[in-house]
Amino acid sequence: MRILFTVFVLFISALSAQAQNRWVTIENNTGVTMREFYASNRDQRNWGRDWFGSEMLYSGQYVEFNLDDGSGYCIWDLKAVFVDGDEVTRMGMNVCEVGTWRIN
Repeated sequence: MRILFTVFVLFISALSAQAQNRWVTIENNTGVTMREFYASNRDQRNWGRDWFGSEMLYSGQYVEFNLDDGSGYCIWDLKAVFVDGDEVTRMGMNVCEVGTWRIN
């Protein structure tokens, strides 16, 4: 009976980890327009696609992205690129627990 209970608890824990919210709000408070945004889970070897596409994020604005890529990862690396060439990264952000990246 204990083994069955333990298996049940592990199963429920795995389901709740998969169902966690991975929405992230990116706030640009820099005074400079953000032209690119990249996000990769901790096991990706490259930044992947620019999530903005042809859009930009002006200073004082925010945008929301669902980073759920089906991998189940909560730990993500984030990178912002600005029109003046500056880049800001945040490594190891737990998007299941922290829902906002404020860039100042």
